[in-house]
Amino acid sequence: MTPKRTAVTAVVAVTALIAALAGCSAGGGGEGGDPAEGGTFTTILGSDPGSLDPQLSAGSALFDISKLAYDTLVSIDPEGEVRSQLASEWSVDGTTATLTIQEGITCADGSEFTAQTAADNLNWISDPANESGFLGAFLPVGVTSVAEGDTVTMTLASPAPFLMLGLGGLPMVCGSSLTDRDGLADGTDGTGPYVLTEAVPSDHYTYELREGYTWGPGGATVDEAGIPAKVNVRIVSDGTTAANLLLSGEANAAQLTGPDADRAIGAGLFQREATAIAGEQWYNHAEGHPTSDPAVRLALTQAVDLDELANVLTAGKGGRATALAVVEPTVCSYDAISDSLPEFDVDAANATLDEAGWVRGADGVREKNGTRLSLTFLYENSLGAAAAAAAELALGAWQEIGAEVEGKQQDETALLEATFGTGAWDIGWLTLSVNSPDQAIGFVSGTVPPEGSNFSAIQNEEYTAAVAEASQLDGSEGCDKWQEAESALFAAADMVPFANATIYMFGNGAEFEWLGVIEPTSVRLVG
Repeated sequence: MTPKRTAVTAVVAVTALIAALAGCSAGGGGEGGDPAEGGTFTTILGSDPGSLDPQLSAGSALFDISKLAYDTLVSIDPEGEVRSQLASEWSVDGTTATLTIQEGITCADGSEFTAQTAADNLNWISDPANESGFLGAFLPVGVTSVAEGDTVTMTLASPAPFLMLGLGGLPMVCGSSLTDRDGLADGTDGTGPYVLTEAVPSDHYTYELREGYTWGPGGATVDEAGIPAKVNVRIVSDGTTAANLLLSGEANAAQLTGPDADRAIGAGLFQREATAIAGEQWYNHAEGHPTSDPAVRLALTQAVDLDELANVLTAGKGGRATALAVVEPTVCSYDAISDSLPEFDVDAANATLDEAGWVRGADGVREKNGTRLSLTFLYENSLGAAAAAAAELALGAWQEIGAEVEGKQQDETALLEATFGTGAWDIGWLTLSVNSPDQAIGFVSGTVPPEGSNFSAIQNEEYTAAVAEASQLDGSEGCDKWQEAESALFAAADMVPFANATIYMFGNGAEFEWLGVIEPTSVRLVG
């Protein structure tokens, strides 16, 4: 089974749920050099994206690779300003948004991309039957779109204060593939600057440059010195191997963490850095799981020293989380966590379980009504040795309060298959990387998979009520209400963001913009 939904980014580029539109800042050395013409840009991806259909999953690996062949209606610059891409003009008035599609945009097969193509994309994603991972995150539920001439008019079911940010991450496919999507699983059909020419899953994907591409972010073109003629995406899950390839010059770009990042920094390589969520603890609220009991979720949260957990997970390069949306450019900046999450207190965790009727057996494992407190804990392998160490720390803490926990380190595809598909999990470390709080709504409320994205089956009435109020307010005017909504989630220990981290993207023999993913038209090979 190919999972149809995730999350951010991106981490959005860190790992797991929604790919991040992460803001970047320059640092270190390695910048400069003369452009190198007609070369190959080799970049490393930590996990295989699975199906290449860009609208089914918003997982970080697929989001990264989709950027090469697919464009979005608008683009977002590092300061959060909306720029042109497929659309040259846009406006939002209450529950109506309009976009004017540029003339002369073509798909890789030479066909025209029109306003009708854009409307068809939006309506396909908006149809719950299609199970797009972008519905409810990048595109609000209930949107209908119509085209007239070069204009797309979107009608929203309710106000969406961050609509344009979402559209800046929504990949558009070309017309023929909207009716027959089979070819998208292992091919591309988009308006982007590159076309897939070779796909070897779990090994590499090769893309070739399109001539005449002139509608990139803010009018970017591919007619610039140093633009790669080919892009080779290598799948390398081990961070140390990725670092070795980068340092040796066999790769031009790689995202590294921990000691591997230290090596690249020490070598003076070109670098970009950003803040992103590195650790979030999710609980399966679905009936039949011990974690459906609020007391179990509370106790599991109380039992772990989250400060220590954050320090271990980020290898000392991060700290405690503050909110769901921390990826730049953010609209709201607040701390919804420090005063909301239950405090670390092992005695309190034991008392919570005692009062809820979870009784220790002779082997030390608790039971209630004949059900053992036996839990499956999943976390992703691309987080490396630091994640394994943090997982061992958490496992020990949970066993101390009488839980029997099996930890499983998995790749992103297997993790998403469990959380969005089989449901065979109780605790999961996945990262939902977003830059506006409304992008998280579908993942922490509403309908569960396969019809929705609420993979944890969270139902928090206080969160839902506060979101309804916040959604009526424009942009930053609603930040206080968004903070109130998130605080309700964390106070109930419905899910637990516990670590932010500085993440790094490095280059060797190449320079680029990194907005959570590498912007293809910004890549310059240098000699």
